[in-house]
Amino acid sequence: MRCWQKVADFYEEEVDNLVDNLSSLMEPIIMVILGILVGGLIVAMYLPIFKMGAAVG
Repeated sequence: MRCWQKVADFYEEEVDNLVDNLSSLMEPIIMVILGILVGGLIVAMYLPIFKMGAAVG
């Protein structure tokens, strides 16, 4: 194996580790953002129904 192949393998492994760490850090952030979006949609759907019920009752 030549020297440049060893260097390429080393840096490829480093990049793979960095990408794995970055993706594992981004997963909780994405879950929180999705939770806020879904919660906002649910509130936006049910709030007018509750307001209409309060106005009628």
